[in-house]
Amino acid sequence: MKQVRLPSGETVPALGMGTWMIGENRSSRAEEIATLQRGIDLGMTLIDTAEMYGEGASEQLVGEAIKGRRDEVFLVGKVYPHNASRKGMAAACERSLKRLGVDCLDLYLLHWRGSVPLDETIEGFETLQAQGKIRHWGVSNLDPADMAELVDQAGGERVAVNQVLYNLSRRGIEWDLQPWCVEQGIPLMAYSPIEQARLLRHPGLRTLAGKNGAAPAQLALAWLLNRDQLIAIPKASTRAHLEENFAALQCPLNAETIAELDRLFPPPRRATPLEML
Repeated sequence: MKQVRLPSGETVPALGMGTWMIGENRSSRAEEIATLQRGIDLGMTLIDTAEMYGEGASEQLVGEAIKGRRDEVFLVGKVYPHNASRKGMAAACERSLKRLGVDCLDLYLLHWRGSVPLDETIEGFETLQAQGKIRHWGVSNLDPADMAELVDQAGGERVAVNQVLYNLSRRGIEWDLQPWCVEQGIPLMAYSPIEQARLLRHPGLRTLAGKNGAAPAQLALAWLLNRDQLIAIPKASTRAHLEENFAALQCPLNAETIAELDRLFPPPRRATPLEML
């Protein structure tokens, strides 16, 4: 398993598991739990969830999946922007911990920027750290201006990661945000790495993947995993889908394939607003 180093020096898997829209359907619950457990077996031990996902349903499912295996998992949670005040964050984190059945989150992220001042959000994170409720904190969906403002706040330089929308069809961050984060030593975490399966229908990607003896999802994930200091968190609801994602680690990219992907999905030529889903 390829590893990504956090600013603290700790390493995490470059290929983890997302849980957006998991835990919302009782009929698929057993398979979703088995899928997360299989991912842990394979070394995809970073699991990303959020209080927003199913209004806690995802956290409850993750908690069931990791029961008895907490020490094997790097657990990522996210707080709603309207809960990111000093008082609101403490209560939100406590609710998430209870649903997950754990005492501590490994990484707690601001889900996106809201009306709460960044300095107050940082204070909330650091209070939770001091209490042993979280180990690291970070952000999600913050653009370059937001990130520059964040690190200029007291304690802001301790941000561990920025989770953003990034895939072959959403490359805008390569113009400004990604180079800035690389320079600052802040890893990026890519959510919706296959564009919620829409990339799988792209004719050019399908053809190129076939030439490389891979599935389209594997090629799209391999392209992300080829980047330094980047964590991809695809969602899989079945073990078969998870195994396919895992195989992306064994999907080598040569210069010709990378050039063809750049032709099919051109890199940005100017700054664009940060995209979100």
